Amino acid sequence: MASLFLFGIFLVLILIGVPIGFAIGAATLFTLYFFSDIPLILIAQNSVAGVDSFPLMAIPFFILAGNLMTVGGLAKRLLDFAGVCFGFITGGLSMVTTVACMFFAAISGSAVATTSAIGSFMIPAMTEKKYDIGFSASLAAAAGTIGVIIPPSIPFVIYGVVVGASIGDLFIAGIIPGLLMGVVLLTTCYIISKKNGYEGTGHIPTAAEVWASFKSAFWALLSPVIVLGGIYAGVFTPTEASVIAVVYSLIVGVFIYKELDFKGIYQALFGTMVVNGVTSFMIGLSMAFAIFLSMEQIPAQITEFLTGITSNKFLLLLLINLFLLLVGSLIDNIPATIILSPILLPVVTQIGMSPITFGVVITMNLAIGFITPPYGINLFVAMAVANITMEAMIKYLVWFFLALLVALAITTYVPATTLFLLGH
Repeated sequence: MASLFLFGIFLVLILIGVPIGFAIGAATLFTLYFFSDIPLILIAQNSVAGVDSFPLMAIPFFILAGNLMTVGGLAKRLLDFAGVCFGFITGGLSMVTTVACMFFAAISGSAVATTSAIGSFMIPAMTEKKYDIGFSASLAAAAGTIGVIIPPSIPFVIYGVVVGASIGDLFIAGIIPGLLMGVVLLTTCYIISKKNGYEGTGHIPTAAEVWASFKSAFWALLSPVIVLGGIYAGVFTPTEASVIAVVYSLIVGVFIYKELDFKGIYQALFGTMVVNGVTSFMIGLSMAFAIFLSMEQIPAQITEFLTGITSNKFLLLLLINLFLLLVGSLIDNIPATIILSPILLPVVTQIGMSPITFGVVITMNLAIGFITPPYGINLFVAMAVANITMEAMIKYLVWFFLALLVALAITTYVPATTLFLLGH
């Protein structure tokens, strides 16, 4: 009864529009009050303990690094480089949008930041070249999901903290799945562009043009190399890497590209404080929620239930993916990761899936939720940038959604996609 009440009141609060952090806290509070003798101070204690974590310090720093790179000119140069390399292909600007999102994903660690930063440049540019605005906005939203898969990734940090997995290994494991998401979206863009007559620039770049663009974007492209290379080489931890990313962004924006001034720094800091405040609030209360689930032995009960449905590994993973896709369409990926990871990890490890692979799989599922109504946070960002309704995006969203499902299926059932670069 306690479990049913907990999840029931949580879903009701979500459906009536209560912000996710407050819904989690209220559901935990009411359940503790009515169904247990546990002191209510448990919520405050575990909320504070939940955010008192050294690895979680990486989150505000990666957010800040992404913001600094956006206002410091790095994002624009990545777009220019992608435009030179891919603009001549059929549907050139859609290709540029996707590739630019992949580049920016290796900087920001956030799907929303990727959609906002790249979409604000590319949606108007695509509209000007007569691309359907619904297609442009849908693509920006879908490609933005790569932001949480290609490292650095904020959800990977949270998952690693919750289940005790190596954040560095998760970062490396996300590279191939992130590239795979990019490939399926590029393929979809090509097919839609071919059908709708969206041409590229028609100008195949010369080696000199590519080199000139590469030199201009070199310092932006170097950022993920420094971050991931340092982590993989054992020079610094993911948390230390996030601080290095901030310092690097400041140096490049101020002294090399010379586009980052005090106003830009203030804008980046303010945006970071707002996002990190919301994120920390959700993390703390989600930790308290998860602790209560553990005390009620709900993870063990769900493991027993799911394995009792079927012993077929393929079907069990399919059920888990369908469940996570549904959850991702309803709530934010941060509380979903904190609450569901300890519940589902014992199930997948029992059938032989690596905790590292599952970290990528759960993040991909919840990332696809960014473009799935009613939650679909990337949709709302793209809608705001393009100033259109969701109805104008739906017919294109379906194709991008299906493409991302292909990438998810490959990642789920082919462990090499996540473990190959780790040498496993």
